Amino acid sequence: MIFEDTIQRKEGKDDFTAMCNRLTDRCEQLDMQITAIAAKPPYIFMEWIMTMIFRKTPSTPLHGCTKLTLDEHGMIKEQRDYYDLWGDIFQNVPVMKRAYPKFMRRVFG
Repeated sequence: MIFEDTIQRKEGKDDFTAMCNRLTDRCEQLDMQITAIAAKPPYIFMEWIMTMIFRKTPSTPLHGCTKLTLDEHGMIKEQRDYYDLWGDIFQNVPVMKRAYPKFMRRVFG
């Protein structure tokens, strides 16, 4: 199994499980809400909101999508997650809440 997102790439079940455990260990609470799903084998697409609650910060919802690729046995062989990590996190930081969108517009149009 291969997992990839905007900040990391993990290969194998053990690396993927360790990554998930690190994330849950950092969070006081972690919720995942799947808001839409579509499948056309060998692909499954999901839209989701993952809300992370840390000990000293407000809850941080991340909005994203996942593309799963299945093998010939219907098992997940690849997972690719897409999300705007900094855009969602900076919504909870007063100064960055206004500065980040301005930066993105100035640099990327």
